[in-house]
Amino acid sequence: MVTAIDDRARLATAKVAVGVTFTANGLAYAGWLARAPAVRDDLHLSAAGFGLLLLCLSASAIAAIPLAGPLVQRVGPARAVMLGSGSMVLGLVALGSGTALGSVPLAGAGLVLAGMGNSTWDVAMNVEGADVERQLGRTVMPRFHAGFSLGTVLGAGLSAAAAASGVAVSTQLFFTAALTAAVMAVVVRRFLPHQPLPDGQKPAMNVRQAWREPRTLLIGMIMLGFGFTEGAANDWLAISLVDGYHASETVGALGFGTFVTAMTLARLFGGYGIERWGRVTVLRITALSAALGLLLVVSGAGVPLVLLGALLWGAGASLGFPIGMSAAADDPLRAAIRVSVAGSIGYGAFLAGPPLIGLLAEQFGVLRALLVVFGAVAIGLAASGAARPLHRVDGAAGVDHPG
Repeated sequence: MVTAIDDRARLATAKVAVGVTFTANGLAYAGWLARAPAVRDDLHLSAAGFGLLLLCLSASAIAAIPLAGPLVQRVGPARAVMLGSGSMVLGLVALGSGTALGSVPLAGAGLVLAGMGNSTWDVAMNVEGADVERQLGRTVMPRFHAGFSLGTVLGAGLSAAAAASGVAVSTQLFFTAALTAAVMAVVVRRFLPHQPLPDGQKPAMNVRQAWREPRTLLIGMIMLGFGFTEGAANDWLAISLVDGYHASETVGALGFGTFVTAMTLARLFGGYGIERWGRVTVLRITALSAALGLLLVVSGAGVPLVLLGALLWGAGASLGFPIGMSAAADDPLRAAIRVSVAGSIGYGAFLAGPPLIGLLAEQFGVLRALLVVFGAVAIGLAASGAARPLHRVDGAAGVDHPG
């Protein structure tokens, strides 16, 4: 009896720790994205040049994520999260220093560190979240991702306040780095205990085997489509308001905040929809919402409709990644490897998206450049059927319905 109570208490503590970890990741990630126009201007970059700078972030993330699964499998989620968050902290410090000094190479190096750290952090916290979800016996992954979105809301709010107060973006980045380091040093100690494989025993799956699984690859396409849809707004929504609608930087930050607020709310309550209608139906509904929101943003009809579009876009982009992560982690023995492989495909959106939209924006303007996101929505919609659970079970795997 005492053991059962202790196990429940440990699981409850781990659930809170995972939620805080997702929130800290969102805050660290969005701590500068909402101030993207200020970073671009301080570094004296064009739209295309800024897109190439963002490539440092996305390319390093792509390079690191295939290594994250084996790392998590070897050292456990807690240590992997600590390593990833440490790299993110160093990256934010370098980015802040580069912005303050007007040094594009230093800023680029910071984004490389941030991208590598974020990939490791992302895979590890999702593997831990999936483990907690399975042991709880109910769908909680969207709420963990809501924690990420809440972190981006906090980051956007901090950015809007800093921009309105005239605080330099470098100062904001240094503060974000210090806060992230302090929080993560505490919460990883509350993760579930890691049980390494006995000496001489091989893992249930390796990376090469996962790359040959059609379902894992299609889950990756879901994450690619919805990840591109989410990432395009993260990188370009604030700039689209500033450049496309001649709004102030503060309004741009508020537009980004509207997007991430919608994502947060949809993720907080999306688990109920998943348990009632299943992963596939929810993915299809959210894809349509994202398409409608994007249409309003690029319509040129004015800032109020753009804010409404950001709301629909945020809700539509909200559940693709958490559903994909849960689907990839349906089998706990193969979760780390499948999550890293599906995530590698998903993060392809962050590799292709920033430079593609930046180059298109240079030629056609940022609003027309965002039309490419409709293609990403279509990819996620087409692959949505792969999210059906491996086994029809209640709770953590997510009950899906026929058809």
